[in-house]
Amino acid sequence: MLRVLTLATLFPDAVRPNFGVFVERQTLGLAALDDVAVQVIAPLGLPPFPLTLHPSYRALSALAEREVWKGLPVDRPRFLNLPGTQGRFHVGALVRRLVPRLTALRETFPFDVIDAEFFFPDGPAAVALGQRFGVPVSIKARGADIHHWGHTPATAAQVRAAGRAADGLLAVSQSMADDIAAAGIDRPVRVHRTGIDRSRFGTVDRFAARARLGITGQLVVSLGALIPRKGHRIVLDAVAALPGVQLWIVGGGPDHASLAARIAELGVGDRVRLCGSMPHGDLPDLLAAADVMALASASEGLANAWVEALASGTPIVIPDAGAAREVVTTPAAGRIVAREAAAVAQGIAAILLQPVDPAATRATVDAFSWERNAVELREHLAGLVAARH
Repeated sequence: MLRVLTLATLFPDAVRPNFGVFVERQTLGLAALDDVAVQVIAPLGLPPFPLTLHPSYRALSALAEREVWKGLPVDRPRFLNLPGTQGRFHVGALVRRLVPRLTALRETFPFDVIDAEFFFPDGPAAVALGQRFGVPVSIKARGADIHHWGHTPATAAQVRAAGRAADGLLAVSQSMADDIAAAGIDRPVRVHRTGIDRSRFGTVDRFAARARLGITGQLVVSLGALIPRKGHRIVLDAVAALPGVQLWIVGGGPDHASLAARIAELGVGDRVRLCGSMPHGDLPDLLAAADVMALASASEGLANAWVEALASGTPIVIPDAGAAREVVTTPAAGRIVAREAAAVAQGIAAILLQPVDPAATRATVDAFSWERNAVELREHLAGLVAARH
């Protein structure tokens, strides 16, 4: 039996059910294997009192510290998140909080390996904990954990040190592995791609989904957190230049007000909708109903929105960021364009003028599988344990 301690600051909870759903899905797949047992540690970084009285932090503070989440045992220990310090002290605070928790845990769950699911602060904390408890450590890179934390002066040295000290490294794409090297971590990295829930994505009838959602015209969906890096404003400006085309922007975040103001300024409120956050369970209908999924991200690892759209038979229009060239490999998958409104508009228009067979689009992501993801992760972690012994 392989006993895995999954350390993931990026993990869903009752307050944020969409937060890190891909980590949740990967962990569920790993735990479903017959010869694997998993314990999840999903720490919550909270500021000192009285900042915890803010509604968002108050809701997180009220979460249970231990629960069973979709069949997974999950601990949610709190650690101190000091505002204004740019993450400089996250790792130390997290390690101090977890040492007594893991010491007690080993009485009933003598974990063999620590699987850190985000490079910061999970990675450096996992390395320190692995050294203390004498177990190997794997760290996975997903995108912003390297692109941001790996280059921010307050945390870059911690990221590099952890990457060099870990027993194994994973990345969601080859481009992400290259970005790890560019951050100053020059060592082998195993590519470990995400999966797709094929019981949900790719099984929805497009016309039935459009009827359920009340969609009658051409629809573009832009899916992701409402933050500047995701480029929703670029897609908005692009669709504004395409008469009659509708746009649904799905996600929550601080850019909501500025996007609403831009919609009013452009006078496209009759065909652009800010949908807010949407449960992950509603995405199969939405992506099946759309004609195009456009996301103008400045940086990505390998966006789940890309592969879920393709699995739904919906082409994508994206900039040349992250693993774009590993996903958009044929015209059936969509277009890679410059990160500017005119180019995005041209890419969308090209797909709308010459629609492709949804089956051909779905075939572009045949290699993405949660079953394969779980088996490869188990093989990777077991290999680290065997090498240590």
